[in-house]
Amino acid sequence: MPFLPFPLFTDVLLWLLMGAIALYVWYCSRKPHLGAPWARVFQSRTAAICAVVFGCYVAIGFADSLHFRVRLQQAAGSEGTPYSPAVLSVLDLALTHLRERRERTYSAPLATRLYAKEQFEIDGKPVRDFPRLRYGGARLQDEAERPRDIAARIGLGLFVAAFAAVLIGLAVKRLRRRRPQIPWSAGGATLLGVLAAALPVLFLSFEYHVFGTDKVGQDVLYQALKSIRISLIIGTLTTLVLLPLGMALGVMAGYFKGWIDDAIQYLYTTLNSIPGVLLIAAAVLMMQVVIDRHAEWFSTAEQRADLRLLVLCAILGLTSWTGLARLLRGEALKLSQLEYIQAAHAFGVADTRILTRHILPNVAHIVIIAMVMDFSGLVLAEAVLSYVGVGVDPATTSFGTMINAARLEMGREPIVWWSLAAAFVFMFVLVLAANLFADAVRDGFDPRVRMGFVPA
Repeated sequence: MPFLPFPLFTDVLLWLLMGAIALYVWYCSRKPHLGAPWARVFQSRTAAICAVVFGCYVAIGFADSLHFRVRLQQAAGSEGTPYSPAVLSVLDLALTHLRERRERTYSAPLATRLYAKEQFEIDGKPVRDFPRLRYGGARLQDEAERPRDIAARIGLGLFVAAFAAVLIGLAVKRLRRRRPQIPWSAGGATLLGVLAAALPVLFLSFEYHVFGTDKVGQDVLYQALKSIRISLIIGTLTTLVLLPLGMALGVMAGYFKGWIDDAIQYLYTTLNSIPGVLLIAAAVLMMQVVIDRHAEWFSTAEQRADLRLLVLCAILGLTSWTGLARLLRGEALKLSQLEYIQAAHAFGVADTRILTRHILPNVAHIVIIAMVMDFSGLVLAEAVLSYVGVGVDPATTSFGTMINAARLEMGREPIVWWSLAAAFVFMFVLVLAANLFADAVRDGFDPRVRMGFVPA
């Protein structure tokens, strides 16, 4: 076998979460009362557009969550099959041309020379100039041909996008006949726009560094694409910790009231009184000490970094459940006073049955809305924590580490702006799509909404 599958902790949890979401979609498709709110969500053009954009991010993130180790050539007389210590992903394999082409240091987007002058010899004479890049535009015999070559590659990408537009148009017509209430045209136009932007970048990336290179000469576009997985993990796996705590404590506080309510309120009020960044920083640093003392737990550096990422998700979940608990406490207080709940008490129905059959189904829409709206906040939280040095492992590429590295680059002369710009653009599009989709989900699950998005 030329490679050895090497799933990380977060890979397994991410795929399990994806399976749970697929199971939920299947269950909703069999229950009309559960599928109706989602049908209202995707009747919105905004939701269709954001779903396409977010789906592109998810596809990149999951391609980066299939890890493996490459088999090495076996030495004569050795036993066993040797594998490389480096852990790669399917995304790394697809972006080999970006991952392996490293320059010496900074280079501007689409440049053919380094960003700083160096002293070198030409015909035995010392010259101080901008040296040519080893890979960026290396095939060009004359640098004057660069604008023409860039235009040709962009044109080729747009030509392929135009061909894809025909296929998308045919698919949209067929889908519109089956489900005319869904704005397939908006989704198809968005997908076409993504391809029109991505395909020229793809063709340019085989010859140039589209977003330049960083201090160690690594391609910035590769770093930005690798950062997507970290944001998705932070935004989704944190819910595995946040959701059970927030739901259980919030519903218990609102339903049982009395001393249980007082104790839970005291708990989340005390937790909210502690500065969140300080609490997370203290927990991350303590876990880092444990990881450093037990280096034998990890066979690769990627496993070590992945455990820190998993710990960060757990800590964010343990410190972020209070908002959901407050919302569910208020809703459970209201529901516990309704007539059918009082009737269930009068007939002697057990509290556990009331909670599972009457309370939890009626707060599910609040949970879904809160989870979707919290996603963007968690993505931004990772960027802030990594910027201050208590987020993901420094060796892990994320939007936060890119911004942290760009902090010093912005203070040099001439200024290196492209690392910060790339991280900002990719993170801005992801957060904007998540926020707009969250608004559509909130409107679709609003109990007052009966037709479209117009309150009754």
